[in-house]
Amino acid sequence: MEPLGKLRLGVNIDHVATVRNARGGAYPDPLRAAKLAEEAGADGITAHLREDRRHISDADIDGLMEVLSVPLNFEMAATDEMQAIALRHKPHAVCIVPEKREERTTEGGLEVAREENKLAHFIAPLRDAGCRVSIFIAADRKQIEAAARIGAEVIELHTGAYCDHFAEGNHDKAQEELKALRDMSAYAHSLGLEVHAGHGLTYDTVKPVAAFPEVMELNIGHFLIGEAIFRGMTPAIAEMRRLMDEARP
Repeated sequence: MEPLGKLRLGVNIDHVATVRNARGGAYPDPLRAAKLAEEAGADGITAHLREDRRHISDADIDGLMEVLSVPLNFEMAATDEMQAIALRHKPHAVCIVPEKREERTTEGGLEVAREENKLAHFIAPLRDAGCRVSIFIAADRKQIEAAARIGAEVIELHTGAYCDHFAEGNHDKAQEELKALRDMSAYAHSLGLEVHAGHGLTYDTVKPVAAFPEVMELNIGHFLIGEAIFRGMTPAIAEMRRLMDEARP
């Protein structure tokens, strides 16, 4: 099939805040990074407000809502505290992610099928408030079907396993994961879900995922912030944008 439209790039600025928080000061400023990303061609900004506030802070979310002219994708766990914050700010998009305090980064997709009733009630007020609700899940048929049943408009497929196998040189496993991502992108689209993808994507791994015609948005953060140390924010994002555009026929 033909691609469904221009592939959007969401830039996650969490780890600008990680560097800032290492010294406990005000620099580097995540809001400045967000504006630079916007100027460099990002179609949206992603920020994950964690329960332990290890990187993005409440003040960062306040500031992003004030300064951004592109959409904010507010990543959060399915907790009462985060729901209240989202309902106060009403960002363009809310992505529900699993969260464990001891993990270094988001380790897998949300278990939607097991928590279907709870999540359906959790996201209903967010949808009523006008937020586009996304669910971060593995490329698994059962989870996709559950996401559709609870009323999510969007799923974001977790690309971490594919990227990890690729980085380890296990290309057979990487191709298996890539096939699952491809098949489940098509399946989710057939259920009426908008399909996004992200986690661990790099210059070396982005093009095969960007080529999936059903995928409308990629959210990329850690790699771009790391690459910005060497290239600068604008060139780092421009190169990712170039590779994404090349991948679409």
